[in-house]
Amino acid sequence: MSYRLGLTGSIGMGKSTTAQMFRDLGHPVWDADAAVHRLYSQGGEAVAPIGQAFPGAIRDGQVDRAALKQLLAADPSGFPRLEQIVHPLLVNDRARFAAGNRDAQIIVFDIPLLFETGGNAAMDGVAVVSASAETQRLRVLARPGMTPDAFAMILDRQLPDAEKRARADWVIPTETLAAARQAVEQICKDIQDHA
Repeated sequence: MSYRLGLTGSIGMGKSTTAQMFRDLGHPVWDADAAVHRLYSQGGEAVAPIGQAFPGAIRDGQVDRAALKQLLAADPSGFPRLEQIVHPLLVNDRARFAAGNRDAQIIVFDIPLLFETGGNAAMDGVAVVSASAETQRLRVLARPGMTPDAFAMILDRQLPDAEKRARADWVIPTETLAAARQAVEQICKDIQDHA
């Protein structure tokens, strides 16, 4: 039976880089953001229901993320509706991934809103990536097209970093790659030692 490790952390905390470290050690990683991209692309399972709920969010047979973001910025009450559409599709996608990797000792589930969506209940353990608020701010505002307002809107939808760390089984410090890599290796060793 595979160990289901939830990997989460707020925006700009280094989750994608850390997820790659688990891949480099041979552990399959399910990426929630990549799954959303599949669901939103042409032929994706989310396209039709999102088109019904958010007219104007579909262009060329796929979800136009920029248009959807504008609709949600204008009417934030749409977030729960969007989550009701996307969340069950993601749960199914995650289950298919787990079934396809059932022989793996550790399966990592990279989920930005793990605690916020209650997804931690389906995990055997949770690792949170964390860095200082200043490092986080610098990383996020360096992204193309990111504004302080957009950053604030994203943070408003995420549990505070301190709360995530308090609820985690492991905290992965990401101020340096070396510290993150050492923590990832230790987590894998902890899991393998208790298998």
